[in-house]
Amino acid sequence: MAAPQSVFDLTVTDAKGNDVDLSIYRGKVLLIVNVASKCGLTNSNYTELNQLYEKYKDLGLEILAFPCNQFGDEEPGSNDQIVDFVCTRFKSDFPIFGKIEVNGNDAAPLYKFLKLGKWGIFGDDIQWNFAKFLVDKEGQPVHRYYPTTSPLTIERDIKMLLGLPLTDEK
Repeated sequence: MAAPQSVFDLTVTDAKGNDVDLSIYRGKVLLIVNVASKCGLTNSNYTELNQLYEKYKDLGLEILAFPCNQFGDEEPGSNDQIVDFVCTRFKSDFPIFGKIEVNGNDAAPLYKFLKLGKWGIFGDDIQWNFAKFLVDKEGQPVHRYYPTTSPLTIERDIKMLLGLPLTDEK
């Protein structure tokens, strides 16, 4: 199989076990995040991701959340439990996918592709829950953010990729 040229060449599994061809997001800006339900970063990240999604989903932003249990056993639940937690507690309506691994030999192909970028000090591996990748409309990762980066602080980068004015509305 040929190496993927963009995230749109990949297929992932949703929380119900169905294959999802990422090409359905072609032409959208993607914020891809590895998430966890029992992390110290959970409340702030889900709250801010919801705010970004509400503000930009109709302007071309899609947030894709990938549960991962590789960091401190902080996402131990089943896919159904994870979706129930996220939808009940945070009322999130962006897509939650099936649980994956983001590091190691069993890392999901999507994360292998995302980590190919020349990220300098980040190195290859994902450091913890809530690492974020911003992907342009052509399916190329253009920014990678630390887990501790607040989603709202990357709003300017999202607006740039969406082609929106960078001035704040008062």
